[in-house]
Amino acid sequence: MSYLFTSESVSEGHPDKIADQISDALIDNFLAFDPNSKVACETLVTTGQVVLAGEVKSNIYLDVQSIARDVINKIGYNKSEYMFDANSCGIFSAIHEQSSDINQGVERKNLEDQGAGDQGMMFGYACNETKNFMPLSLDLSHKILLELAELRRENEEITYLRPDSKSQVTLQYSDKNKPEKIVAIVISTQHDDFDSEGKMLSKIKSDMISILIPRILKKYPSLNSFFNDEIEYYINPTGKFVIGGPHGDSGLTGRKIIVDTYGGKGAHGGGAFSGKDPSKVDRSAAYATRHIAKNLIAAGVADECLVQVSYAIGVSKPMGIYINTYGTSKVRFSDAEISKIVEKIFDMRPYFIEQRLKLRNPIYTETAAYGHMGRKPEIVSKTFHSPNGDSKTMKVELFTWEKLDYLDQIKQEFKL
Repeated sequence: MSYLFTSESVSEGHPDKIADQISDALIDNFLAFDPNSKVACETLVTTGQVVLAGEVKSNIYLDVQSIARDVINKIGYNKSEYMFDANSCGIFSAIHEQSSDINQGVERKNLEDQGAGDQGMMFGYACNETKNFMPLSLDLSHKILLELAELRRENEEITYLRPDSKSQVTLQYSDKNKPEKIVAIVISTQHDDFDSEGKMLSKIKSDMISILIPRILKKYPSLNSFFNDEIEYYINPTGKFVIGGPHGDSGLTGRKIIVDTYGGKGAHGGGAFSGKDPSKVDRSAAYATRHIAKNLIAAGVADECLVQVSYAIGVSKPMGIYINTYGTSKVRFSDAEISKIVEKIFDMRPYFIEQRLKLRNPIYTETAAYGHMGRKPEIVSKTFHSPNGDSKTMKVELFTWEKLDYLDQIKQEFKL
């Protein structure tokens, strides 16, 4: 029997995503000047205010206010009428030294014995619904908002857009768990005020359907088969969305964990990513399990795969690795046997995850909006500035956990 499944996404201007981006910008700046920095920082944004809190162990001092303002300005909050403006918002920092009790459980004389920065379980997921091995409903939701952000920055075809927006896509699946068609699309976008509310809503609905959607179809022709004339569009369902961003809702780091991962598919261990350096396995192990799941699916082991790993704080060796292929396995091994082979291929001790995925580099600002998974691995140049006038330009590799670099080993082990 067919069924419906829905995923959502939120834009870089959403209050929670502003908080994520500020927290990850701080991480990047600390790692750029001190790769051994230990950081766990949270951000709160609300009307005209930013609050930074958390724990840091680093040998570099940063102008955290300047970093936060730069992030807010790049997102597009640069007008006083938004009631949250990069140049005028108040910024309060309550960042302090990391607990020595935690630190002694993480750092070791032998680097390879580095302990996990916390207890917990982390999940990675992949499926063959899309070219990037992500659930289609989430992939579509992200693409809608990425294109909407491009339209906002171009400020040509649509000139009234403001930074805050959300999307949601509902898909119909066949009884064989294959996506068949889009049933409904929800788009809520913040906008400038109009003289007439009736004219405003009509204009926004028309622009989303006649400008935004065709641009997506042109850019991603492989998605055309899922679009149809029967899609129900819900555009700004409340009728008005002028008050938005941190003035409309407060935002907090780490509140969009499902948007950041798989849109409700697979599973989630509950730990957020942004604001955490890679010694925190909430982040690094979630990336590592995604890396495993994606390579397993791409190698042909299964059509769908969930990978779980768990840790005790201060202990390097994982408590265990679990694999679930949802009955889609294409190899002669059970899921339990697959997990044993995975353990042999991938060393899941925190130090080795950091080394394998190059996680001690300043690569995190780019992860903080439009999802941490399913993104394109690429090498970019980034420049950082310290308060004493030093500048540092680095080439770093983004989204290393999305690389398909273990296919040969997996195929050899599974005899594919």
